[in-house]
Amino acid sequence: MQDFLDPLIDSSFKGFPHHQEPLRRSQIARQQWNVLRGDLPLPLAIIKRNALDGNLGWMQRFARERGVDMAPHGKTTMSPQLFRRQLDAGAWGITFATVTQARVGIAAGVQRCLIANQVLTSADLASIQQLVHAHDGLRIVFLVDSVQQLDLIEDWYLSPGRADNSDKRPFEVMLEIGLAGGRTGSRSNELALALARRMRSSAALRLVGVECYEGLWAKGVTDTDRAVADTIMGRVVATALQCDTEQLFEGDEVLISAGGSAIFDLVASHLTPRLSRPVRGLLRSGCYVTHDHGAYKRMMSMMNSRLGCGHGLHAAMEVWATVQSRPEPGLAILAAGRRDLSFDSAMPTPVFVSRLGQTTVSDAPADWAVTALNDQHAYLRAPDGTTLDLQVGDRIGLGISHPCTTFDKWRWMALVDDQYNVCDAIVTSF
Repeated sequence: MQDFLDPLIDSSFKGFPHHQEPLRRSQIARQQWNVLRGDLPLPLAIIKRNALDGNLGWMQRFARERGVDMAPHGKTTMSPQLFRRQLDAGAWGITFATVTQARVGIAAGVQRCLIANQVLTSADLASIQQLVHAHDGLRIVFLVDSVQQLDLIEDWYLSPGRADNSDKRPFEVMLEIGLAGGRTGSRSNELALALARRMRSSAALRLVGVECYEGLWAKGVTDTDRAVADTIMGRVVATALQCDTEQLFEGDEVLISAGGSAIFDLVASHLTPRLSRPVRGLLRSGCYVTHDHGAYKRMMSMMNSRLGCGHGLHAAMEVWATVQSRPEPGLAILAAGRRDLSFDSAMPTPVFVSRLGQTTVSDAPADWAVTALNDQHAYLRAPDGTTLDLQVGDRIGLGISHPCTTFDKWRWMALVDDQYNVCDAIVTSF
């Protein structure tokens, strides 16, 4: 487990000092590096430790106060160190999107895995069997939404010659509910219940819960988002109640799960319906861990107004880049681009400036904007007719929108204190 939780980091990782000998993650803080002093090459992705800790604590309290648990989505970060922090903060388990991702989490010590996706290939089914046999107490739950998928699972499970059938364990699965025009999930309660009845009679599966994903429909408009959450969660609860009535669930408790990172407050109250056996509600939000300066900041502003609790989450991730060229009065070219920054949701946001030779930061003007990215370049512009107050060598701290697609561009990230002293690190395993 050391190579996952305390791995070696070296100069093949971008942002790591060029001539530094390889270091274990646990040795990073002893180097007393400071980002603004120039101890590390830019661009560099950083996570602010205090904001990270605050986000972990706030989200866990949010769940606890509503009587539900966290199973945060690990695909956001794919960082064993952040999985550990989430579990230490009180998470029930970690969610993944694929069996490959789950294997990384399990190698890092995750004992409860929810794969929020359909599993159906022989390679993935065999891997799950191998994992649950190799790790005492390991629990892996995945989603089923069609008879076709069930048939494939049964064909593999019952087929002679693939493995010793007597040694196979039934797969734990949740029934997924979906909306028309959306992604996966059963489109009607009738289809869902017919599938649940088939699963109850199958030797290959044990139905342990019902699940949905509402995040695709979130718009950042409370009335619209509430209607969507009530609709899909109403179907989840109705299906769970009928499955309970027909005794289709197996196991000591029923899992009810939902909750992306956009409107998790609107689904949380639906996660604990009253059934004949204990219910465990699971929120799967993932992006809360670092939050952002874009899409989720906007969503959280609406959530804050609903919760009446002020700022619950704070942006913890920044990517720092150098001004490498000033070719026009209103344009600065930064030495960071699509290989370093999210751009699928919105362009990065200039949030901080650190002048050449200084180790302090100031807020970037609100009207500065990154208007385009190349692979390794960002176009930072001032409003038309305005001259940018920047020189070659200045540093810009960029906030991102949608942290998932920044995490997967970095093999490591430095954890820093509020003065940008490097106090720890995380690695990613995409």
